[in-house]
Amino acid sequence: MIVRIRFSKLGKVRWTSHRDVARMWERALRRAKLPVAYTGGFSPRPQLSFGLALPTGCESVAEYLDIALETEVEPALVKQRVGPLLPGGIGVVAAGEPEPGSASLQAEVTSCTWDISVPYIARSELDEALSKLMGAASLPVVRERKGHVVADDLRPSLIALFSRDARDELGTRLVAELGTRPRGVRPAELAELLGTELGLARRTCQWIERGGSKFEPLDARPAVSAVAVERAS
Repeated sequence: MIVRIRFSKLGKVRWTSHRDVARMWERALRRAKLPVAYTGGFSPRPQLSFGLALPTGCESVAEYLDIALETEVEPALVKQRVGPLLPGGIGVVAAGEPEPGSASLQAEVTSCTWDISVPYIARSELDEALSKLMGAASLPVVRERKGHVVADDLRPSLIALFSRDARDELGTRLVAELGTRPRGVRPAELAELLGTELGLARRTCQWIERGGSKFEPLDARPAVSAVAVERAS
């Protein structure tokens, strides 16, 4: 069976690389003595499938991991046993089973919602900058991919951008829904487009779009995206 975990990555551990986080999970699962399935071959590895990699230095309350188990185990028991064995800053938010026949997380997630601190711009100025980005016909950037310099247009990946007041802190906040296809947009690239320095970025949702509805990977019920909820509040 497959157990899908939603977990958070907060605080100092945000500077830990994606590969090191994978090692943390491997150690915790081994110590929890869960019946994790392993690959074959000369060097067997636990069958773990992570969602989209989180940029180093960013926080998240919406990271996902699929764990293949050799025997059936209640997802709640997996959460209960592995959660206390993870290092500080990594927390198990929820556990469940994905829909039968679901594709991999990396293949299915179509967009992510980010909550980003913007410490050095007034809200009115930020709103003007966001309006220009959303009104642009194209937003070309130069990236290096597999040793080659390529030009990408980020405009199709900017699904929604809007500001909100920061509470108990300086500056304002930016809520962004950014597409992951054909290429995802990192908060650092969004800062480059805005021409300003952004503060701490936190991924709050990952979305799967299917049949005109949006779902979070752990719950297949139709949901309203976080951007729509924020606008309505």
